[in-house]
This record gives sequence, C-alpha cells and structure tokens, in this order.
Amino acid sequence: MAQVDFWDDQEHARSVSQQAEALRKEVGEWQQLKANLDDLGHLAGEVGDDAKLTVEITQQFKLLQKQFDGLEFQVLLAGDYDDRDAIFAVHAGTGGTDAQDWAAMLLRMLLRFCERKQWSAQVVDESKGQEAGIKSATVIVRGRWAYGYLKAEAGVHRLVRISPYDAEKMRHTSFALVEVLPEFADVEEQPIDEKDLRIDTYLSSGHGGQSVQTTYSAVRIVHIPTGITVACQNERSQKQNKETAMKILRAKLHQIDIDKQQDEKQALRGAYSEAAWGNQIRSYVLQPYQLVKDHRTGVETTDPDDVLNGHLEPFIEGYLRWQARKK
Repeated sequence: MAQVDFWDDQEHARSVSQQAEALRKEVGEWQQLKANLDDLGHLAGEVGDDAKLTVEITQQFKLLQKQFDGLEFQVLLAGDYDDRDAIFAVHAGTGGTDAQDWAAMLLRMLLRFCERKQWSAQVVDESKGQEAGIKSATVIVRGRWAYGYLKAEAGVHRLVRISPYDAEKMRHTSFALVEVLPEFADVEEQPIDEKDLRIDTYLSSGHGGQSVQTTYSAVRIVHIPTGITVACQNERSQKQNKETAMKILRAKLHQIDIDKQQDEKQALRGAYSEAAWGNQIRSYVLQPYQLVKDHRTGVETTDPDDVLNGHLEPFIEGYLRWQARKK
C-alpha cells in the first residue's frame, strides 16, 4: 500500500485496502484478548480473601470466555478458499410464483447478511419472475472470509407457508437453490477456447441508467462442452459485462475441476451423500408453527423473521463445527 503506483489500479487498491483493514481488526481482537487475559491474571494474583475481587474476576472470566468463543469461530475458517471473495447465485425451484418469491426472500436474506458483515455485494445478473420474485440472481461478494461464511448456505432451502398468491389461502411448500463459489483470482487468466463459447448480447433490464436500457450491453455466455450459462447485465458497457461473466465462468469451471478431485478422494473414502437438489439443507416453516431448522447440523430457531433478516451466524457456526467434526 506504500508503493507510489498503488492507486493506479483502483479496483485492486480497494480490495487490498479492505483486506488490510480486516487483518488489522482481526489482529487487534486477538491482541485485546491477550491484554484482557493478562489483566485477569494480575487480578487473580491479588485476590486473597477479597470477596468483591472474586466476583469481579468471575465476571471478567465470563466476558473473556465469550470473547474467546467468538475468536475461536475464526479458527474454523481453515478451508483452502475460506478467506476469498465469493460468488453466489439463487435459483427458484419447484413451486411456481411462490418459489420465485421465496428465491427473492433468500436473496434479500443473504444480502442483509453481507450488509451486516460490512461486505461489498454487487448483483451482476437478475432475472425477474413474471408475477413476483426472481427466477435467478447472481451476486459477487467482496470481503474477508466471504466464501468461508457463505459456503454454509449452499444447497436447497425449503419454505412452508400460507401462500399470499393462493386465493384459497392454502399452505404451500417452495424450494430455491443457492450456489456458492469462491472467486479464483489466480485462475482469471486460465485459457478458455473461444470455439467452446457462445456469446449473446441483449438489452439490459437491470439498474445503471438510461443507456443500459437502450444498448445491447448485457452479455450471456454459454460454455458449450459443459452447458454452463453465465450472464451479467449490471455494468454500463458490454466489455465490462463480458469480463465479469468470464470471471464467473472461470470460477465455475475451476470448481468443477476441484469437485472431480474431491469425488475421486471420496470414492476412496467411501460413499457420502452430498446436499443436492431435492435434499434440502434447511427448512423455514412459517405456518402452522414457526421454525427454521438446519437438517445437516440440527441447529434451529423459532424466530424465522430474525433469520430472514440476515442473522445467520448460529447456522453458519453450526455448519463449520459440523464440517470440522467430519474431518
């Protein structure tokens, strides 16, 4: 950051600055814990028969334990890509308009979580539902540990509620799928044969001002060998949208390679049923009772409104501890 040309590439500079700030904060928290622990040690050496001091030490110990539990959570983020930025997508599943509305609710939940973590979240593509909600949306999230946290949300999410789109007020079950990828900055230049791509341009329906609506700035890229389709319509220029779409495509192709390696390792270790479409990772029941339950970890709460407003930490911590136990 002290280099003279540091701000020449502003996007890179902002990313490095955010990382540096996050590191300062993280180191500061551990240093504060050590200082508090030293203070507690000094108090313990003076306690003697002082009952008030004993009470004070007990109270400070409880605060230290709480502080340590929070920092211990960071230690669980030990995956190869946990400290990277993330790309996540939300897709409506079976359930018609209700599923599209549920996908929009999930998107809002995840964006609120990112906001609470003070991460930068950019919606790069969004396909609106015909009546309500969304068919799909893709978001790039920039922040320390973004992938480490958000990977816990990957899978099928199930909603049970009385449908606001049903005149008979019947209870409906809807599904939506969340995909989460780390952003692979080191594979951005990985070559992709242009002959394997079909690139379409179209009028953007997203935000960005008048010119976005009147020029063919939106880009859709299909990787023919795998059938992977990515799109971006958030930027004002076709070039920027193509660059972003290619970044997402590279991340998806790289993830496929990683999954193949993991499948090979898993075959040696024995069968393991992974969360996939049709196997929900979490259920959100709004009627006839209120309950959010993670089916992998058993973590649950009777306050779905709190969860849908982005308070996901208990579920994410439960997932990371569950993953650590599996290892």
